[in-house]
Amino acid sequence: MTELIFAVLVFLATHAIPAAKPIRAALIGRGGERAYLIAYSMLSLATLVWLGAAYARAPYLEIWPPAAWTRWLPLLVMPFACIFLVAALISPNPLSIGGRSRGFDAARPGIAAVTRHPLIWAFVLWAAAHIPANGDVASLILFGLLLALSLAGPPSLDAKRRASLGEERWRHLARATSGFPFVAIISGRARLRLRDIGPWPIIGGLLLYVLLILLHAPLIGVSPLPI
Repeated sequence: MTELIFAVLVFLATHAIPAAKPIRAALIGRGGERAYLIAYSMLSLATLVWLGAAYARAPYLEIWPPAAWTRWLPLLVMPFACIFLVAALISPNPLSIGGRSRGFDAARPGIAAVTRHPLIWAFVLWAAAHIPANGDVASLILFGLLLALSLAGPPSLDAKRRASLGEERWRHLARATSGFPFVAIISGRARLRLRDIGPWPIIGGLLLYVLLILLHAPLIGVSPLPI
């Protein structure tokens, strides 16, 4: 449990320190924004992997006994989380993490029509689905932390992108998107077209989902299947 708590503190520090504008500006000034984003992404990934490994090694201290039906939640939710994750990595989206604008069409924004922050919502779905299915202290620390950080992400990221893009360009690019999933579609500001999202986020997401099921028991030590 000590390693998990220490990993949590390092994970928080790697997100809190670069968020300070003077530190972020100094780092970007030394190597450029692209180098900063690459280095920060690699550091975030490394700390996340360590956090997962520390969680797997943490002792089981039960808070509540999970009901059998809760084991279905991750199985039903994670395909959507995986599709969001893959779409975030391969789709142009100047409104969120990565900020790649080449190929982005504000009138047909693809996955951004569902949410302009698919990567963040992938973590929200992942964390939220795993909390009821696990009733121990380590799970509550890990998934509760990631859920809280992820839910705080969209408003903060919107403010940063609005400031960097300028109000007029922000409004133009974001008019058919929403921070919360499906709000733009329900309100009529956007249409959900699978052809705009493309087949690869869906195919890649489902393949990732299968891979996670296969690797869950070897890496985490628990089968994700409810039987």
